[in-house]
Amino acid sequence: MKLICETLEDVSIIKEAREDGKKDFYIEGPFLMGDQPNRNGRIYESRILAKEVARYNEAYIKQNRAYGELGHPEGPAINFDRVSHMIIKLEQDGFNFKGKANITETPMGNIVKGLLESGGKLGVSSRGMGTVTRNKDGIMSVGEDFMLATAADIVADPSAHIAFVNSVMEGVDWVFDAASGNWRAERGLEQMKKHISESTIATINEEKFALFERFLKSLATN
Repeated sequence: MKLICETLEDVSIIKEAREDGKKDFYIEGPFLMGDQPNRNGRIYESRILAKEVARYNEAYIKQNRAYGELGHPEGPAINFDRVSHMIIKLEQDGFNFKGKANITETPMGNIVKGLLESGGKLGVSSRGMGTVTRNKDGIMSVGEDFMLATAADIVADPSAHIAFVNSVMEGVDWVFDAASGNWRAERGLEQMKKHISESTIATINEEKFALFERFLKSLATN
């Protein structure tokens, strides 16, 4: 299965005053988009999303463990040291799925609150696992096996270097290890992570194309 990330930027910020004078922060808006190609050229049938959202609601949201992170994680697992919010609602709204998340009192959550207090604009990025097939028009359809890792990570800049990192990570094959209860990268991940971490901002534009070409060749030879 592949790691699949989709970014949406049309979210609203809600601030609610508490009795102790502090503020609660929420993000709310479309978290998942169905039945139309997104800017990554992928399409999710709303019926497939509805089935997975029902599972995610029962297994995670209702159990108060639907967490999301600040930034773009490298794989499908939730990294608790980077949790910034908890998703408290996810429901269908037409072809799309509208969500709401409470910003948590965690180190990463406090960073998000500081950005919001300063007027920062943030978006959300869903993270899931699934198979993808391309039709004759070049549109990639996400399959029936799609599973959400989280309905929303919080992101600031989905373009440029971060988008490249996502494209590399999406190219890795992931399998679920039943013995450990974790997702495991099948091939190429550690080498790609090493190259990415060693690339500087000054060299990333040159490095990213060469690195991605090497990565594709390594997949072809395995």
